[in-house]
Amino acid sequence: MTGGAAARLGQWGERQVRRALERQGVTILAANWRCPYGEIDLIAATEKEIYFVEVKTRRSRTYMEIREAVDLAKQRRLLLAAESYLQEHPEETRQPRFDVAEVYAPQGTDTFRPEICYYPNAFDGSGG
Repeated sequence: MTGGAAARLGQWGERQVRRALERQGVTILAANWRCPYGEIDLIAATEKEIYFVEVKTRRSRTYMEIREAVDLAKQRRLLLAAESYLQEHPEETRQPRFDVAEVYAPQGTDTFRPEICYYPNAFDGSGG
């Protein structure tokens, strides 16, 4: 898969997760939020919690489960990015959590019903 095709698939997967969260009544605060530490795919919230969501989209599980790609180094970058977001939004008082969403799309962006596996509190945010 070319870089452009992979990016399109990733963006498509993020839209699928965004729609799924919105159907559950979750508010999307930001998508593809960037800072010097990296990017947070989705920032979402309920009345009590703010979710920092890493979305991984693949065509298959050939090499590894997607959540395995969110290793300790990636977790640390997400933690730093979330801290940056919270510093920019001092009014934010909801409890943060770090979620991972896996999107499996065998036919790529033509997949009619992608499989979405959502892992709330996928890691604790301690970065270690």
